[in-house]
Amino acid sequence: MEYTFDIVGVSPVVNFFNHQQQSMCELQHQGVEYLGTHACTLDAFLKSVEVVPPKWGWNLDQVVDTVIQFWFNNSESISYWKLRLNDAGKDNLLVARLADIKALKAEFEFLMGKNW
Repeated sequence: MEYTFDIVGVSPVVNFFNHQQQSMCELQHQGVEYLGTHACTLDAFLKSVEVVPPKWGWNLDQVVDTVIQFWFNNSESISYWKLRLNDAGKDNLLVARLADIKALKAEFEFLMGKNW
């Protein structure tokens, strides 16, 4: 299985919590998780991914490697999001998406097929 990790934005804690609650109630594409942390550090995101692999039957070592590789290869993006999180203040989270590549593709196809 192949995974992807990307930082997608900054969100108020309450909005992120509401999104997570809605996701639990709605039919979601399996294999796409949104993670939130108060700190823009590798350690913070590694801690946040610990609960995901058992939920989807993912390989923890591969998931951790995906996050680490993102961290090594995207220093400019990480610096950008770290500044945005600092600008946003303490009541906000940095949000990242962790997904099985096939599940993420299915989610994008679902969204593209939705009539807005």
